[in-house]
Amino acid sequence: MEQLLTEFKQYIGQDQGGWIVQVFVVVFVTLMIDFIQKGVLRRIHRRLEKTKTLWDDTLVQSIRAPLSLLIWIVGLAFAASIVRQVADAAIFEAITPIREMGVITVIAWFLLRFIKNAQANLIKRKTNAKGKEIDHTTVDAMGKLLRLSVIITASLVALQTMGYSISGVLAFGGIGGIAIGFAAKDLLANFFGGLMIYLDRPFAVGDWIRSPDRNIEGTVENVGWRQTRIRTFDKRPLYIPNSVFSTIAVENPSRMSHRRIYETIGIRYDDVGKMSAITNDVKKMLLEHPEIDSSQTMIVNCNAFAASSVDFFVYTFTKTTNWIKFHEVKHDVLLKIGDIIAAHEAEMAFPTSTLHIPDGVTIEEQIVSTQSQ
Repeated sequence: MEQLLTEFKQYIGQDQGGWIVQVFVVVFVTLMIDFIQKGVLRRIHRRLEKTKTLWDDTLVQSIRAPLSLLIWIVGLAFAASIVRQVADAAIFEAITPIREMGVITVIAWFLLRFIKNAQANLIKRKTNAKGKEIDHTTVDAMGKLLRLSVIITASLVALQTMGYSISGVLAFGGIGGIAIGFAAKDLLANFFGGLMIYLDRPFAVGDWIRSPDRNIEGTVENVGWRQTRIRTFDKRPLYIPNSVFSTIAVENPSRMSHRRIYETIGIRYDDVGKMSAITNDVKKMLLEHPEIDSSQTMIVNCNAFAASSVDFFVYTFTKTTNWIKFHEVKHDVLLKIGDIIAAHEAEMAFPTSTLHIPDGVTIEEQIVSTQSQ
């Protein structure tokens, strides 16, 4: 037994036991540093939540998890370097590349989290520091472009760290890009179509759009790099490839400044003498109506002698662009026009037919003649 203990001590030696203690201390210190930084950042985040500044909350919220991972990467790499001095295994040759790749990954992860959280906070805030409404589509586009830039940059730096030449990778990417471009031209067309939507901004998320060229109408829910999702008025999702929007005309009723009331109303021919008084009162009513914009074009004129009526038309614009409120205003205007016509003891016309009977012919004679036949 004593001989076995002696051989074990000779195998381990004093230095062999020292590296175990060092590794334990490094792991313990790493654990303590991670525990302390979590507590400190938690307290800082609670205080920063009370401030109105957006970026400090986003920074602390984004750095917590990556910083914890960075501490463990550095700590474990340091512990592995201690073990490497004792154990001459080939696996420890990968300590430096793994550490460098881990640091690059942590930095990229932090930047991606920061961009994502900043984008979410900006959308929740709805207005910027100057009080102007934030364009959600622009924020979404900038977030996607920044995340794509971070991923590409991190990938190139990682390849350079692993010993690959970036110039060679870029050259291969240029040659491969030509082949990919021919093979996936539709995908690229949709990508650039989405880019044009972000740059030109013919519509944004939440807008009501329609196209006279295609059967497309609904509310925009999402603008992606490949396709745009539209929710139709019967609540069905409609997925449109972005390349389609470069070849069709798109109307955006959500950006109209006013809504138009354009109605034709007919009165009887017996009331044609009252037409001027009726149209004057209708125009006066429109000028005094609180929901009608009198600064816009306003026309109330007789315009046609129809088959069964004398017609006048009402052409005016409401102040509101809200679809529901517009119909409430139109409802009120039409009823007031009906009251004005009734106040002048006139009547609105409806389709009628007049039967002309020649002189000397009576109904009784016609009946007798029919019966005799």
